[in-house]
Amino acid sequence: MTDRDPSLDPVLDPAAMRKQYRADGITEQDLASHPMDQFSRWFEDAARAALHGTLYEPNAMVVSTADATGRPSSRTVLMKHYDTDGFVFYTNYGSRKARDLGENPHVALLFPWHPLARQVIVTGTARRTGRDETAAYFRTRPHGSQLGAWASAQSTVIASRTELDTAYAALETRYPQDERVPVPPHWGGFRVAPETIEFWQGRANRLHDRLRYVTRPDGTWRVERLSP
Repeated sequence: MTDRDPSLDPVLDPAAMRKQYRADGITEQDLASHPMDQFSRWFEDAARAALHGTLYEPNAMVVSTADATGRPSSRTVLMKHYDTDGFVFYTNYGSRKARDLGENPHVALLFPWHPLARQVIVTGTARRTGRDETAAYFRTRPHGSQLGAWASAQSTVIASRTELDTAYAALETRYPQDERVPVPPHWGGFRVAPETIEFWQGRANRLHDRLRYVTRPDGTWRVERLSP
C-alpha cells in the first residue's frame, strides 16, 4: 500500500470519482412478460455495444457463491448459454465455486454492463448440466482451451507458472492440433435457475430504475420496483 494520500489527487481519490448517468429509464410497461425475454433484449444491446467496441465481453458475469458455513466468494466467468431454464457456465468441478455449489446451491450472478449504465442481477440455484450437454459445448471450444481444461487443477495451489506450462506442453504433445481431446470427467457446466432477475438502469442523481422479476410458486412472474 502506497503512503501517498489519494485525496490529494482527484484522479486517484475514489470519493471524487463520479459519473452522472443520463440514460433513458425503464418502466414496468417497457418490460417483456418473461424475464428471459427481457434479458435477451438487453443482452442484444450489450452485444451490439461490444461489436462497436464500447463494451468488453458482454457475456462476462460475476458469479457469487457461499460455502456451507456462509463464507462468500466471487469471480468473473463467461456465460455460454441462456434460455427459459436459466444461465449456463462451465468450470472445473474441483474449483472453489463448484465446491461451494456442491455444499450450497444458492448463487448470484451480476452482468456489469457499465458503458450502458446497466446491470442485471440474478439470484437462484445451480445444478450441474448433463454430460451430453457438457460434451457438446466442449467440442466447440478452441483446441488450446480444451487442453487448458486438462492442464489446470483449478483453485489448487501450484509451485510456479512453470508447473502449469509444463503440464500444458505435455498435453500439446499428447493431443496435437488434429487429435480429438476427450472431455475431462472433472469439468462441466452449471445451469442457474433464476428465482429473481433485476434489471438496473442508471439514472441522473442516483435515482436509478430497478425493476425485479420474482418467480411465483406456479412458475409465473411478478414485477416489483425497488428504491435505488
